[in-house]
Amino acid sequence: MSFLRNRAVVLGLVLLFTVLLYLLLPSSIRQSNTEPSLAVQRSQRLISASPLPINISVRTGQIPSDPPLFFREALPVDLSGRQVLPRLQVVLLHGQAFTSRTWEELGTLSLLAANRYQALALDLPGFGKSPASESVKSEQSRVDLLKHFLEALGVRAPVLITPSMSGHYALPFLQRFSDQLRAFIPIAPVATRTLTPQQYHDIQKSAAAPAG
Repeated sequence: MSFLRNRAVVLGLVLLFTVLLYLLLPSSIRQSNTEPSLAVQRSQRLISASPLPINISVRTGQIPSDPPLFFREALPVDLSGRQVLPRLQVVLLHGQAFTSRTWEELGTLSLLAANRYQALALDLPGFGKSPASESVKSEQSRVDLLKHFLEALGVRAPVLITPSMSGHYALPFLQRFSDQLRAFIPIAPVATRTLTPQQYHDIQKSAAAPAG
């Protein structure tokens, strides 16, 4: 009986020593020799495969200027309504027959926000809810207006999308402030001949030209 008791004590001491030795090993060695349980593996896959749920907040506003500028904005927000840090900012201008409302009706603003971009579309002077003004007849005044719009909304290094007529605003701005843009996407813009080949060459900016 004493033999069995002594044997149990020895086995217990060996087991205790083994546990202590394992606990004293560096954690990196322990982790390299163990596999996570099936439950841990499953939860890791679910976390990495499940994107953060995104809602969209859409608002409108008006920036005091000459003339006042009406805009629409779509932002990514989480389920509690808090703004999600956007990947980048996208500013959308519009053509002669359109307004900022066009981008909303097409679903472009919502699509961008759903993919974690901050989307901003403005009504250029004389279109939509932005009144016409004689103050934007000169090229420099149009550049100043677009610059004021970006600064008023705290826009930093956006992607600028420029369809047709809005080239009157975007191309002079690009020539003067290309360093303030992340990228430039022209869609058959007007006023392309206002810049010389050398001026285009001097603009160091990523650009995409959609076709079709």
